[in-house]
Order: sequence, then structure tokens, then C-alpha cells
Amino acid sequence: METVLKPVQPSHPSSKGIRVAWGILLVILALNAFGGGYYALAGAEGVPVEWLHGSPFHSYFIPGLFLMTIIGGGSLITAILVFAGHKKAFLWNLVLCLVIFAWLIVQVSIIGLVSFMQPATALAVMLILLLSLVYKNRVLSANNNLRNI
Repeated sequence: METVLKPVQPSHPSSKGIRVAWGILLVILALNAFGGGYYALAGAEGVPVEWLHGSPFHSYFIPGLFLMTIIGGGSLITAILVFAGHKKAFLWNLVLCLVIFAWLIVQVSIIGLVSFMQPATALAVMLILLLSLVYKNRVLSANNNLRNI
């Protein structure tokens, strides 16, 4: 008879703390993206439109829409999956981090390094990615330890 083990939450006490920190950072990222997206959709007053010269954009509307829906919405959905302990949370997180890194690379290549938020966001995404990897490693280790019982 074959025994099938379902994934379990790791028993290590700090694993919950890692998951909570991971989720909180995603919520902060979502709020930041919603705020930035709204600001861009509202016309991005004080941000020179000349920065978009040479890009496919004539205003900040489309970048703001992407920031609000894809990055903000994706961050919020991923945070919900993380807090729920959903098995797809890690995959959503990985895709989200790749999208944000691509967004930052494209953004800096078009308008340059113009705000502390660009490197701050990159650092936050690296931390989110690190927390997700540590958490996933603990879940896999806990599952492997159960199999050895």
C-alpha cells in the first residue's frame, strides 16, 4: 500500500513569521503600486512628460494602468495566496518578482534612475524573493522529514 503525504506547514516556529513578513511586504508593494498607478492615471503632475521621449508612450496613463493592475493587483493576489498558505503562492510570487524586475529595467532604460523608489523597490522585491525561497525550503524540509519517519 502506497502512502501519499500531503504538503504540511513546517513545524519550525519562525516559519509562520517568515510567511507573515513575506505577505506584509507584498501588501506594502501592492499599496505602493496602487498609489503610483493612481498618480500616473491622474496625470502624474510634476513628472516631466519629456522623460517618455523615445518610448512608445505619450503620457503616463498606460504605464500607470500597468503599475496599478498588473503589479498592484498581482502583489495583492500573491499576498492573499501567501496568507492563505495556498500551494500556488510561491509560483505567483516568482512570476510577480520577474515581472517587477522587468518593469524596473524597462522603466530605468526609458526614464533613467530618477527616484529612490526604483532601487528601494528592487531591494524590496529581492527581499520578497528571498523570504519566499526560505519559506519554500522550510516547507520542503518539513515534508522530507515526515517522509523519513
